[in-house]
Amino acid sequence: MSRERYVLMGLLASSPALAAFTSPLQESGWAGIPSWAWIIAAMILLILLALLIWWLFLRISPEQPALAARPAAPPPSPQPTPPSEPDDLKVIEGIGPKIASLLANAGITTFAQLAAADMGRLKQILKDAGLERLADPTTWPEQARLARDGDWAALEKLQSELKGGRR
Repeated sequence: MSRERYVLMGLLASSPALAAFTSPLQESGWAGIPSWAWIIAAMILLILLALLIWWLFLRISPEQPALAARPAAPPPSPQPTPPSEPDDLKVIEGIGPKIASLLANAGITTFAQLAAADMGRLKQILKDAGLERLADPTTWPEQARLARDGDWAALEKLQSELKGGRR
């Protein structure tokens, strides 16, 4: 062996841990186990340590909400119960058989539904049927409220002031 190799062996021999993992000059490493076996064991330990750290990181990840922090399911919204019989919407000034049929197809069959209907929706129903110029739904909810409440005298008074359902 050359002189450099003896010097290198001496340096490595002074640090047994370093010599066991890095010395290709020695035939057997520390405790009679070859150094390549120590290197493989160290690599396996490092891989296992990395897997353990990764597993712990996933367990405490803030992306996963705790069970207690999950929002409760919203309560079911009450569904309006459909009435047993539809009302005669032709009682309303400005609603004839054709418009009553259109409203029924749109799901408006009672005075209560007509009273609660959005004016934009009523106008859209008429527009889709091509009747937006022939009928004006602006007073229909008001008339429907009176009919729903059974105030027939007030309904007759209001209708006497209207002409074709218009003011």
